[in-house]
Amino acid sequence: MRLSLITLFSIVFLFFGNAQDLEVGLFGGGSYYLGDLNPSIHFQGTRIAYGVLARYNFDDRWAVKLSGYRGKIVGNSADSWFLPDRNIQFSSPVTDISAVAEFNFLPYFTGSKRNFITPYVYAGIGMFFFKPSSEGTELQPLGTEGQQAGYEGRKPYSLISLNIPFGLGVKYGVSRRIGITAFWELHKTFSDYLDDASKTYYLDGPAIDRNDPQQYLSDPTLSHKPGMQRGNSRNQDWYSFFGVTITYKFALDGGKKCRDVYNN
Repeated sequence: MRLSLITLFSIVFLFFGNAQDLEVGLFGGGSYYLGDLNPSIHFQGTRIAYGVLARYNFDDRWAVKLSGYRGKIVGNSADSWFLPDRNIQFSSPVTDISAVAEFNFLPYFTGSKRNFITPYVYAGIGMFFFKPSSEGTELQPLGTEGQQAGYEGRKPYSLISLNIPFGLGVKYGVSRRIGITAFWELHKTFSDYLDDASKTYYLDGPAIDRNDPQQYLSDPTLSHKPGMQRGNSRNQDWYSFFGVTITYKFALDGGKKCRDVYNN
């Protein structure tokens, strides 16, 4: 993970170290997740998300963006077609730091009088932090699938992981300095535990002590046997951010460099 951090910040330095102009701004919108408690329904359980970003435009087609977004994701097995009777639920904050490359389908510059709107797509690399909980109790320390007990060699999962962000949107130049975007992005993670569910049950349900959160939250129905399916370990979890950003353009070269006759 330390190597991943160094790599990410090296990319950021490479992207922004020699920038002539930058756009910096704010993000506001929503977040949701796809996983073992919501396999396929986009925007289900959406919660408020927010963040900051910085963008450097190489030319009128290519740009790079560094963003830091924070949101909340939730899920409930009762809302899912996949094993709806598990009575498992979770909520988790998600803090994401990503660096992406953006491609504009049309020529675009914030401040251009002609090329002021374009659809765009992007992809990159990121890392995120999460902490699932249920009924006010943090789930990772409990080992609800036998991680603390070493069931079938299982170990506690990490609350930090990498992801691959990608998305699409529309950019619009409001004025010489102000730009806005509307976007929708997905994050493919390398963790199957955003929702604390992945593999199988490890306790004998009828013998569970209701007063012990470590036991009870592993099987709230008190009805499963060890080895019965609790999640789907074949698929990793996803999360999404969507919404609007507003940015302000800074000309670090004093405005001397002109890339487009329509910028002035």
